[in-house]
Amino acid sequence: MAGDLFEDLPPPAAPPYSANGTPTEASPAPPLPPLPAPPALKSALKRTKPAAESQPETSAPEKKRLRFKTATDASETQVIEAMQKIASHIKNTSKFSKASKLALQLIQAGSVKPATRDHFFAILEAAMSSLTACNEPPVRADYHELFTAAQDTIECLSKKQQNMITTWTMRAVVANDLFTDESFTFSKATGRIKEAISNLPVATEDDDGDEAAALKEKTEVMNDEAQTDNKEESDPFGLDDLIPSTSKKDDKSKVKRVTMTKARKGQEEEETKRFLRSQREALISCLEIAANRYKTTWCQTSIDILVKHAFDNVSRFTSRQRDAIEKLWASVREQKIRRKQGKSVSGKLDVSCSKSSSASKGLEVTMAKNAKVFFDISIGKAKAGRVVMELFKDKTPKTAENF
Repeated sequence: MAGDLFEDLPPPAAPPYSANGTPTEASPAPPLPPLPAPPALKSALKRTKPAAESQPETSAPEKKRLRFKTATDASETQVIEAMQKIASHIKNTSKFSKASKLALQLIQAGSVKPATRDHFFAILEAAMSSLTACNEPPVRADYHELFTAAQDTIECLSKKQQNMITTWTMRAVVANDLFTDESFTFSKATGRIKEAISNLPVATEDDDGDEAAALKEKTEVMNDEAQTDNKEESDPFGLDDLIPSTSKKDDKSKVKRVTMTKARKGQEEEETKRFLRSQREALISCLEIAANRYKTTWCQTSIDILVKHAFDNVSRFTSRQRDAIEKLWASVREQKIRRKQGKSVSGKLDVSCSKSSSASKGLEVTMAKNAKVFFDISIGKAKAGRVVMELFKDKTPKTAENF
């Protein structure tokens, strides 16, 4: 145990001493070789994007888009040709959706200008060639969108064209809003109809005479066609036209004088009468559509107010239209009384328009009658009689409709 504890350990290294006995500093160790650099990452090898400020200002110009929507794509001649093609196809119900979208692109591109307004108006005129087509379910939305956008072109159109678009908008936009399932849209549409009724002037005897004149004119056209057929039979070779006749010259001169006189009396006055007549017919059509929605419960109050307003302003309509509005108001008033008494309401107004003449359109409104069903009873082969039963629509509406 008393052995040397440092037996197996090396002797300590003594610091070097100088000649005078002082320790000297140790020489510095040689520097280690530099470590190899780590491999560069792939992300570091990518070239950094120059800053936005360092990009040269003279960049390559963008290629011009050859699309129909921009205003600079087509010349005026090309726009007119496009409008003519659209007008020729928009009459077809199956092609209306695509044609109306092309017309919308023309409006959005600002292609409707004074130089092209007549061709654009021809598109709208072709679309409204049938006044009832705009209310058909497959094309309601397209008509609504087209004539809503057409309001942006009003300033480019003439006074006559503006009047026609106002009437068409009542049929294609306001009337189609009456088919909605939203109460707010329906109420807004009835409000526009009431405003249009209030803007109508009071109807005069001349307006009533225009209805009769329209029927008379239609009859005369039919008579003229019959006379033409008779003339062809009496002069099959057309020899009478080769013989000079002073009476024919006089008739031609009279026709010219009459034509000039009518032109001097004022085309604007005639145009105003035509506009008012078409506007009244459009409003009557809206009342008809609204009355057909009376079966919907949340529509009834708005329809009551609308029909009441039309009845209060019944003097603004022609005589036949006044009779129709009075019948409509009488049926609506009966429905209101039943609701106030707590009785159930059938919720349906039977409305029909007379198709005899566009100038004499009117509503013929009658309350729907209760259906009657019967059973024939026989005992053996002998007939015993018939049992008739009346189905009350206000009590059992579904059963009554099924019969």
